[in-house]
Amino acid sequence: MSPGIAETPTARAQPRISLIGAPTDIGAGHRGAAMGPEALRVAGLAEALRARGLEVLDRGNLTGPLNPWQPPRDGYRHLPEVQAWARTVADAVAAELTQARLPILLGGDHCLAIGSIGAVARHCRTQGRNLRVLWLDAHADFNTHAITPSGNIHGMPVACLCGQGPVELTTLTGPAPALRADEIRQIGIRSVDPGERRLVHDAGLVIFDMRYVDEMGMKRAMSEALAGLDADTHLHVSFDVDFLDPGIAPGVGTTVPGGPNYREAQLVMEMIADSGRLASLDIMELNPAFDDHNRTALLAVDLVESLFGKSTLMRG
Repeated sequence: MSPGIAETPTARAQPRISLIGAPTDIGAGHRGAAMGPEALRVAGLAEALRARGLEVLDRGNLTGPLNPWQPPRDGYRHLPEVQAWARTVADAVAAELTQARLPILLGGDHCLAIGSIGAVARHCRTQGRNLRVLWLDAHADFNTHAITPSGNIHGMPVACLCGQGPVELTTLTGPAPALRADEIRQIGIRSVDPGERRLVHDAGLVIFDMRYVDEMGMKRAMSEALAGLDADTHLHVSFDVDFLDPGIAPGVGTTVPGGPNYREAQLVMEMIADSGRLASLDIMELNPAFDDHNRTALLAVDLVESLFGKSTLMRG
């Protein structure tokens, strides 16, 4: 097999999947993402994956502090509560990885990725495996308290994982940084604050923003984002539903026009499936309070099915 070319999906055993609900909007600027896990269940996520012949266990919902809905303190909103939720998520994800299961975190807002990706990164270090994180999002989420007046921590998880943020979060799963900049690829980005832009460049993040997608095409962006995966690579996908264009996915708190359309999103998921390396997944920021008859949750389930092998490919 040539270097950088992944095994075909058929060469690997079918993953055993665990669904983990994290019903909180503790890090967000709008209420409602706490209802995301149930919306995904109502949309039939477990049933859709079982219909593909996969073993799926629903572990139910984690519990944590209620959202106190307070203003920022020292530049961060709800830092103790975010830390508690992230630690609970990290422990739950780590437990599934230890059992060689594929955890799917049902969010909840994107601050929870500090816990899920932190646990995945620690697992990879322990196992001596390489890590690649695909961050599908409208936002770079590389803010710090110094450059965002809101203090909402769902805009900070990538910065925290890369070692920039409060010590309570940067060292949540071990020494900082939990994640090296060269281990992450961001796709679909189209909303970055001016100060955040400088931090992203200084950190050296690899970003395939929507300008790149428009000019070069989603196929090339994904080919580059997935380049170099091998049998020793753990691929984690952190899927913020606002990655999608709000015309097809209105059920999020922070809509940004100009995102991937349905076909582009399907191509993203199918190319990830083709890599055969998917080993953990976040589904984040689904907010039923802004949705239309659970339309966005149903679309998310459709796309996750494609992550696990459903294809629109007709040739071959």
